[in-house]
Amino acid sequence: MESEKLVLCAANAYEQKYYFNEQFHGIPQSIQEELRILCVLFTQEVGGVFAIAFEEDGSIVLETNADDDDITYDEVSSGLLVSEIRRRRQELFESLEIYYKVFVLKEDVSAYLS
Repeated sequence: MESEKLVLCAANAYEQKYYFNEQFHGIPQSIQEELRILCVLFTQEVGGVFAIAFEEDGSIVLETNADDDDITYDEVSSGLLVSEIRRRRQELFESLEIYYKVFVLKEDVSAYLS
């Protein structure tokens, strides 16, 4: 059984659109802009659809997919780019996970202060 995911943001190369979930309007504007740039640049480079979402437990998941008839989409390149983004933006994603756990799941913030 697949767990429910809550999309934070996504970009679609086919429709040339970007989506940000307004449920997360409390995220600082600079971070929202960084997420927008990240998503849009991904779809410009690889194509398809790219989304950043939260698992039920608050962990971040990066997802990419393409239409079945999209011959320009390269699954290998997209996988490599996802890995690179995850590595380079690790601190950002960790901060977003804490944000989700504190503000959405209502976990105790003191558990994340060190």
